[in-house]
Amino acid sequence: MYTLKKEERLCNKKLIDKLFHNGSSFLCYPFKASWMFADAAQPFPVQVLFSVSKKRFKRAVDRNRIKRISREAYRLNKQACLYDRLNSAEKKITISIAYIGKELPEYQFSEKKMVKLLKQLCAEAAV
Repeated sequence: MYTLKKEERLCNKKLIDKLFHNGSSFLCYPFKASWMFADAAQPFPVQVLFSVSKKRFKRAVDRNRIKRISREAYRLNKQACLYDRLNSAEKKITISIAYIGKELPEYQFSEKKMVKLLKQLCAEAAV
C-alpha cells in the first residue's frame, strides 16, 4: 500500500516522449504535472516520473533531496488521493511531476502541495 515499486516508476523512453508530446499538463506550484491516459497493460493504476531541473539546482545533492522529498510525499498520499478513484473508474495514467520551485522545500510544504496536485489531477482526469 505505502510502497513505490519499480513497476510504478516511469522508465520507458518512448512512453516518456509520448507523455511530453501528447499529454496534458497543469501547474500546482512548486510542481508541474504532465499526464495522459495509459493503455490497460500496465500493472499499476499510475506510473510516475519525478524530475528536478539541473539548470535551477546545480548540485546533485540538492536535486536528489528534492526528488526524495517529492517521492515520499507522493508515496504516502497516492492511495487516498489517487489510486482509489482510478481503480473505481478503471482508468490508468502516466504522470511526470517536475519540481519548478526556486528554493529547497521543507517536507511539510512539499506534502501539502503534493496532496493538492493529486486532487487536481483527479479533477483534470475526471475520475
